[in-house]
Amino acid sequence: MNTHKCPTMEEYRELLKKHSLKATPQRLAVHEAMIELGHASADMVTEKIKANGTAKVTLASVYNILTHMAMLKVYNYRLSANNKMYFDVNTFKHIHLYDQENHTFRDVVDDELVALLESYLSRKRVKGYKIESIDIQLVARPTKKRYLA
Repeated sequence: MNTHKCPTMEEYRELLKKHSLKATPQRLAVHEAMIELGHASADMVTEKIKANGTAKVTLASVYNILTHMAMLKVYNYRLSANNKMYFDVNTFKHIHLYDQENHTFRDVVDDELVALLESYLSRKRVKGYKIESIDIQLVARPTKKRYLA
């Protein structure tokens, strides 16, 4: 699997099989929506599935599928500043840019910076802790206002 892409539908089916889960229409619709959205809350995924007309889902079932996939490390998740859970279809090492005005996430893929930070932190000790992973989030605001016509 390419380390800089989310799982394709076929790879997702294989991940489901690996975890002894059925490739239900709901699970497939959730992943299809996540591929399109990248980072999304359960309500965003539910809206996308309903707009696509790919499966009948409820907000609760979508949230349960997203949470289950996050527990299995198929997706990552993060809490935004507006206390909403967002799921990320990309589980490879990358940096997040959080737009605090629009409450959206974007991936920043910079392997060199991530490797530099990992190398630096592997030589540092934090008393009483062992660093298991690095999760970098840049918090930003858009530089230009977009006016509606």
